[in-house]
Amino acid sequence: MSRSARWWHRSGLGELHRRGRELELLHRAMGFATLALVTLAPLLIVVAAADPLGHGGFALWLVDGMDLSGRSAKALSDVFGPPSKVVGTASAWSVALLAVFGLSFAASVQNGYERIWKPSPGPWHRIWRQAVWLVVLMAYVYAQVETRNVLHGTARIPLSMAVGILFFWWGPHFLLNRQVRWRHLLPGALATMAGLVGLRWFSYLVFTPLLVTNAVSYGPVGTILVVESWLVGVGFVVYGGALVGRLLCERFGYTDEEAAAEEGSAEEEAPPLQAPEGKV
Repeated sequence: MSRSARWWHRSGLGELHRRGRELELLHRAMGFATLALVTLAPLLIVVAAADPLGHGGFALWLVDGMDLSGRSAKALSDVFGPPSKVVGTASAWSVALLAVFGLSFAASVQNGYERIWKPSPGPWHRIWRQAVWLVVLMAYVYAQVETRNVLHGTARIPLSMAVGILFFWWGPHFLLNRQVRWRHLLPGALATMAGLVGLRWFSYLVFTPLLVTNAVSYGPVGTILVVESWLVGVGFVVYGGALVGRLLCERFGYTDEEAAAEEGSAEEEAPPLQAPEGKV
C-alpha cells in the first residue's frame, strides 16, 4: 500500500467516501434541493409574506442565506416578487396544502438521519414529529434573518452560529425519538454548521457573479437554477455533516453495538407486565 493510500485510510476519508456512497449522498442532496424548492419554498414564501415586521419577505431570506448583495440580490428579488402579492392570493386551504407538502420534505430529512444513525424500528415514526420539526425549521430560518436586521457585523456571527448548532443538534435527536444521545449528535451539529459557513463563503465567491450573468442570459430560469444548485449544496452539508459526526463518534468508541446495549438496558429497567388477578 502506498503512502498516500495509507494516509487516505488512516485519516478516515476513505471510510467517509464509502459511507457517502452507501448513503447516496449526492443523490439524496439533489432530492433535498428538489423537495425544498417544490414543497418547502412555497410554504416559506407564505410565512415570510405574513411577517408582521415586514423585513423583505422570502427573497431577503434567500439573499441572507446565500450571502448576496448588489445586483445579484436584486436579480433574486425580481424573481420571487414582493410579499404583498402572496398575502393577497393565499387562502387557508392553500396554506394547509402547502403545509402537507412541506411534511414530505421533513419526512425526507428524517429518512436521511435514519440511514445515517440506523435506529431501531418502532411506532415513533409519526407525522407529528415531522410537523413539529417543520415548524421549528421555519422559526429557525426566520430568526436567522431577523438577526440580520437587529445585529450588524461581528455581533451577529456568534448568535447565528449558536442558534444553528442548537437546531442541528436538536433536530436529529427529536426526529429519531431520542434514540441517539445528545453527546453523540453534537459533532454532527458542529460539522454541519462548519459546512454551512463554508457554503456561504463559496456562495459569495461563485453564486454572486453567477446570478447576475444567468439573469441576463437566461432570465428567471437561470436565477432559479442557481438557487437550486445552492440548495443541493445545503442538502449535501446537512446529510454530510451528520455523517461526519457519526464517523467521529465511532472513532471515539460509539458503535451500533453500544446503541443496542443502551436500548437493551432501557428495556431491562422497564417494570415487567403483571397478569390480572385471578389469572396465571
